[in-house]
Amino acid sequence: MIKKLKRTVVFILKLALFASLFGIFFGIFGINNPWLFNLSRTTGVTMVTFVVLGIALMSVYGGYSIGSTKSKPIVHSMALATIMTDLVTHLQLSIMNTSEKNNDHFVYETPHLLLLVMALQILVIVFFAYFGNYVYFSLEPPERCCVISSSRQSLGNIIPKVQRFKKQYEIDEIIRYDDPNILDVILRSNTVFLYDVPIKERNDLISFCYQTQKNIYYNFETIDVVSQGAKYVTLDDKSLVMYTAKDLTMEQRIVKRLTDLAVSLVGLIVTSPIMLGCAIAIKLDDGGKVFYKQKRLTKYGRVFEVYKFRTMKEENSVHKSVTENDDRITRVGKVLRKFRLDELPQLLNILYGDMTVVGPRPEMLENVEKYTEELPEFSYRLRMKAGLTGLAQISGKYNTSPKDKLVMDLMYIENYSIWRDFKLIFQTITVFLKASESTEAFHKEELYDFDNGRERDRKPGEKEEENGGK
Repeated sequence: MIKKLKRTVVFILKLALFASLFGIFFGIFGINNPWLFNLSRTTGVTMVTFVVLGIALMSVYGGYSIGSTKSKPIVHSMALATIMTDLVTHLQLSIMNTSEKNNDHFVYETPHLLLLVMALQILVIVFFAYFGNYVYFSLEPPERCCVISSSRQSLGNIIPKVQRFKKQYEIDEIIRYDDPNILDVILRSNTVFLYDVPIKERNDLISFCYQTQKNIYYNFETIDVVSQGAKYVTLDDKSLVMYTAKDLTMEQRIVKRLTDLAVSLVGLIVTSPIMLGCAIAIKLDDGGKVFYKQKRLTKYGRVFEVYKFRTMKEENSVHKSVTENDDRITRVGKVLRKFRLDELPQLLNILYGDMTVVGPRPEMLENVEKYTEELPEFSYRLRMKAGLTGLAQISGKYNTSPKDKLVMDLMYIENYSIWRDFKLIFQTITVFLKASESTEAFHKEELYDFDNGRERDRKPGEKEEENGGK
């Protein structure tokens, strides 16, 4: 009953929000364009444009996802989608007003009204985001959860992530996957988190959760990535899962390369003033070189030199990942890294064909060697050309673990489509809105005890005991 009520509430709130955004746009612009209030083909085309484009962009950016997303990201996604919808619809409005009755030539009409519309819409979005989540979580308390894992280190990887969503989940119990009381713990919970549990035991636990109708979250392994790229087939009357080795078709390669050329050329032209400002700031800061070149890996392990704005002191540009409070980063470098501006010169790499717009990030040679030793599957991401943006760059952070980055990259490769590329290009804008999160550096390791789930620091010289983990 509660679930049906929540679905109804969410639908009503979505409808009310979209109607408000629609009403603000056409209500304000209708003052100077009274024809918008009349039933006509022109009015219909303009309104359909707003509705269709608005729904499509909200789908791209995540939409009004109350109950599953925090309020701030909802504001970001809805604001981006609405602003882009406003810009296109307003441009169409200006074009339609180019006629004998209105303007004899094209005029970009009343931009000040467009700013007013956007400001009012953002206020409405903020209200609906916070009010929507408040109503949603007032209907039902957080789900009672248990976390099942293999080691204290693994708990340190998953528990802080779950605790960021305290309105959704309340961790009641933490237990090892081989504890004899594990089935009783699952029965007492609404939701089960399985993290770094060996495959055989994980499958058994998933089967039990499915049998007892528990919500399940578990981390990806290679077999899960393969299944994402597979499909159900029947041979005679035998049900099978079919996976076929993937590579881009000729048509996909042509479209992808043409997209790369178009985006890199337009990007270089549009961002040239920003790049000039970055270059001047770097030069004024310490007088050193503006650009920095570093060897990276791309498709099939080919080595190339990636271009970046220099963000570190020249005498300390050691090839290793940035850590928290890293003193190698310059004052200007901190700003460039925060807003990903140091990546702009890679548009040249895309133009030359060394990189693509969307694809796995090109890792440093040193990191690839280290990660591949610990995680042999890491080399699988080299099946596609390295990219400026991608699923791992948008959904992950700088300090996201190599394994999680690998999963995101492989998910992109296995589910590749031209539409997905365009969707990720549009979603890249959201990276700038969460700059402080996406550029977090690597920090100290967190450990949790199984008996009470409390965080503690590892003692000097103490080694992590897997006790049967993978």
